[in-house]
Amino acid sequence: MTSTDSTQQPPAKAPAKDPWDLPDVSGLVVGVLGGTGDQGRGLAYRLARAGQKVIIGSRAADRAQSAAAELGLGVEGADNAECARRSDVVIVAVPWEGHAKTLESLREDLAGKLVVDCVNPLGFDKQGAYALQVPEGSAAQQAAALLPDSRVTAAFHHLSAVLLQDESIDEIDTDVMVLGEARADTDLVQALAARIPGMRGVFAGRLRNAHQVESLVANLISANRRYKAHAGLRLTDV
Repeated sequence: MTSTDSTQQPPAKAPAKDPWDLPDVSGLVVGVLGGTGDQGRGLAYRLARAGQKVIIGSRAADRAQSAAAELGLGVEGADNAECARRSDVVIVAVPWEGHAKTLESLREDLAGKLVVDCVNPLGFDKQGAYALQVPEGSAAQQAAALLPDSRVTAAFHHLSAVLLQDESIDEIDTDVMVLGEARADTDLVQALAARIPGMRGVFAGRLRNAHQVESLVANLISANRRYKAHAGLRLTDV
């Protein structure tokens, strides 16, 4: 007769995943909505220069195609809907004033896509830049509310459009704070940021924390004006 061993040890826990073990994103197609603007154009240029397949989106296909031709590097241009449909990852870099309207019109085209919102809701007056109040909490949370069938993340807020577009600069010395609800999605965005030499993507919490990340751009604008610089961010000890 065999007795049960009551001293049997529970199975050992699997080791924690290395937070810097990020997926290979080199084969993903990246769309940039608002890719004819300074920030979108700069991101498109840097990602394409790193070897990513990039499609620029605009309300007018001909504008997007002209911007793509100027960038070269295999970048293509299309209207926003086609850009969304053809891309695996879609970066939203449209002006804040058109943010909600643009995303509402693309809800079906963006269904199932990984969306990266980098819009900063800012106002400007004689005292400089300041953060705007967004009913949903932040631009990223507004995007998540408008795109229920998409996987919305937030990243690329603190990048200088001037540096991004400067062809003489080989590396952009900055960290990119990445926020989202699913770690698999934020890992992809971190890996995408790391494709750009000098950049590092760092997980910075869930979308409910996006407001202060978006708002911080107002502080960077103030610093840049005072010191005539193009300041970015570095996070220490990670």
